[in-house]
Amino acid sequence: MSKDNQAWVLFLGRVAMAALFIVAGVSKSMRFAGTVAYMTKNGVPMAEVLLPIWLIMEIGGGLLILIGWKVKWVGLVYAISMVVITPIFHAFWTFDAAQYGNQMNHFLKNLALFGGFLYLWAFGAGAYSLDERRRS
Repeated sequence: MSKDNQAWVLFLGRVAMAALFIVAGVSKSMRFAGTVAYMTKNGVPMAEVLLPIWLIMEIGGGLLILIGWKVKWVGLVYAISMVVITPIFHAFWTFDAAQYGNQMNHFLKNLALFGGFLYLWAFGAGAYSLDERRRS
């Protein structure tokens, strides 16, 4: 694959990852009370305080990934967050048969995201990014 094609592939990968977090963050903010209730049900303390912090991380981090600024640091923070939140919200082994498969899929999705964030942390945003533009 040529360097230019590789740069476009990295850019498209960033757009796809960013979209997930931006859309999810906006959706959670529009259902704030319901999201707080879900977090509380899952044993998250101080959900009313932690949710706004997470929304800033989710939407802000998604936007940073999208534009390609400070992507290595965002990748590291998101990778750590996947390790923390995945067993809290998607502990598929604790669910009944009706929810088991759905929760396992979410767990595996987060595992895949963890891997993607490790890539961002290791390799950065790629050529089509503010990080690369500032480096040049």
